[in-house]
Amino acid sequence: MKVVILAGGLGTRLSEETKVIPKPMVEIGGRPIIWHIMMTYAQCGFTDFLICLGYRGDVVRRYFLDYHLHECDFTVNLATGDVEIVNCVAPNWKVTLVNTGDNTATGGRLQRCKIYLETSPFMLTYGDGVADIKIEELVKFHRSHGKLATMSTYHPLERFGLVRTDEYRRIVKMQEKGLSAEEINIGYFVLEPEVLNFLSDDETEPFELGALPRLVEKGELMSYKHNGFWQPMDILRDKFQLNELWDSGKADWKTW
Repeated sequence: MKVVILAGGLGTRLSEETKVIPKPMVEIGGRPIIWHIMMTYAQCGFTDFLICLGYRGDVVRRYFLDYHLHECDFTVNLATGDVEIVNCVAPNWKVTLVNTGDNTATGGRLQRCKIYLETSPFMLTYGDGVADIKIEELVKFHRSHGKLATMSTYHPLERFGLVRTDEYRRIVKMQEKGLSAEEINIGYFVLEPEVLNFLSDDETEPFELGALPRLVEKGELMSYKHNGFWQPMDILRDKFQLNELWDSGKADWKTW
């Protein structure tokens, strides 16, 4: 089963980093966040990846083309220019990199990858969030219900405390930060190839506002509730927090 990763967005809320690199290449513990996401799948045996590129896709292409040079020791023969990779244990991954356009919305990115996905079920996720989600259980749940699509959902923590006032602006109730009342989409989809028929040909239509509501209307979208760790990298504070967790040995998403 292929794993599709959406990695082409502009990442404007993390502009301190994304002025020069795409958000999936922002590092946690010295490796791009996309590597951490791929490790989550690979530990469960899902190693056939398709990455939807857009903004600064050249950086992602170069990372994978030069993967051995980033991760391994090597010897250079200066007389001949020959390079010998030594002392290297590289992951056995197959990575397909697809240019889906700099400004294409998520639905359009998936639309441009249809040729690779039309014959069998596949997984889909975003290239900017890490989780300790149990991929085997997610796939098992998807296969059990017989619907076309499964979306992983999560009860997030509210970033801010809540205040309720009366008509005189007197505070009558305060609530500290806690679990949100609603679940949110965190990606980690499992999709049947028929889902591709729910896409629009419009490259500006987000997957979340186009195909997903159409699937809901047909009763074909199921929720897999994730109760463990999940953290997106939306702003600079998120990057610092994820790196602190990694450096302290408390990176709960690191289950490999």
